[in-house]
Amino acid sequence: MSSAPATTTESDPAEVDELKTRTMRKVATRLIPVLLLLYVIAYLDRVNVTFAQDKLESDLGFSGAVYGFGAGIFFIGYFFLEVPSNLALHRFGARKWMARIMITWGVISACTLFVKSPASFYGVRFLLGIAEAGFFPGMILYLSYWFPARERAKAVGFFMSAIAISYAIGAPVSGAIMSVFDGVAGLNDWQWLFLIEAIPAVLAGFFVLTYLDDGPEDAKWLAADEKRWLAKRLESEERARLNAERHTVGEALKDRRVLTFGLLYFCMVVNVYGLSFWVGEIVDNISGLSEVGKGFVTAIPYTVAIVGLVVISRHSDRTGDRKGHVSLCLAVAAAAFVISTVVGPVAAVAALAVGLFFLLGAHPVFWTMPAALLSGTAAAAGIALINSIGNIGGFVGPYLVGLVKDATGSTDGGLIALALILLGGAVLATRVAHDPALERAPRDEPRFTRDGAPARARRTQPVG
Repeated sequence: MSSAPATTTESDPAEVDELKTRTMRKVATRLIPVLLLLYVIAYLDRVNVTFAQDKLESDLGFSGAVYGFGAGIFFIGYFFLEVPSNLALHRFGARKWMARIMITWGVISACTLFVKSPASFYGVRFLLGIAEAGFFPGMILYLSYWFPARERAKAVGFFMSAIAISYAIGAPVSGAIMSVFDGVAGLNDWQWLFLIEAIPAVLAGFFVLTYLDDGPEDAKWLAADEKRWLAKRLESEERARLNAERHTVGEALKDRRVLTFGLLYFCMVVNVYGLSFWVGEIVDNISGLSEVGKGFVTAIPYTVAIVGLVVISRHSDRTGDRKGHVSLCLAVAAAAFVISTVVGPVAAVAALAVGLFFLLGAHPVFWTMPAALLSGTAAAAGIALINSIGNIGGFVGPYLVGLVKDATGSTDGGLIALALILLGGAVLATRVAHDPALERAPRDEPRFTRDGAPARARRTQPVG
């Protein structure tokens, strides 16, 4: 009796690569533009108070201290509700919870037009922080439902380019609203600003209810083979994380590695918000610029940063390196910010552009690391806690720069202090927990046929 050798047949690897490319292209095309737009809306509603600062002080008699406390108290409400909000998103689904967040924050942001006193200003800003809590970490968590680990930094990079876009368009758009609508229907320009910029958030909330899917299993716009491939890939990565280490929500919140990520993110965020004050002062020192011209020059560093968000995240995905990219980017950014304090205004804008290219470019790479460490509800809680700790920097950064400016008459010292914090973050980035193996495609990932069924290994039967 003789037997033929056993053989195994699978789909063509080129076919599988084509399936992967096709699937991820569909996911990115469907989700990224919408998520980016949602984040632009969120950021405009968060920072439009900076464009109304002068009018709030002149029309309502707010002092700089009142304005600064009101602007910063947003982050206190944001801090306390981050973790509960992200756990609710994980429980109820992204579609319903993100719509709830956007509709409530739009309504509360519009209520800023009724502010008459410091107490009402503080109240609205605090409630706005509570309403918006969970939006950003919810988006990071949501992206992890759709993008495999080695595709994620690029996706987060495109999404987070909304930060730079918001700063780039915020000044011209807000300035145009305030100049066109001042006095219309008896409302001041700053009242129209808060009302008009709140409307897109409410409309987007209702749009999210009809457009977003909670996960790949609900995506009718994916073919069967695409849906199966993506689900299997994400399940394999989740299984690898669980096999390496399991976390409860409580363990994630107490884990020193999660707290270390939070401290690193604080070092990054404190610079992002602290710099928002510094950019305006540098531009004010450039002679011959109109108010409109100042708005466009202010947009230059943030426009350059958009490129960094895309280029750096793509390179990190391609190489698989995370910690090195974050550490090097923060170190280069710190050096660029220091240089901006010792050169002329025009060169300082160029230095800030370089610094923001690397500082914002490090953000999407950073977020891939905690997402690779945690899973399930622990990921929802851990990511929210990291963002909560980091966003304390939104309060500390501007306050620190303001304190130094009051003491010295210049923001130079404040920017140097921010750069030193960022340099500490560069060192800390080399020490955070990250296992690159958890981001690699599982070796046992099955092939799929065109109808979506796993291609089974087949053996030839012995013949006699």
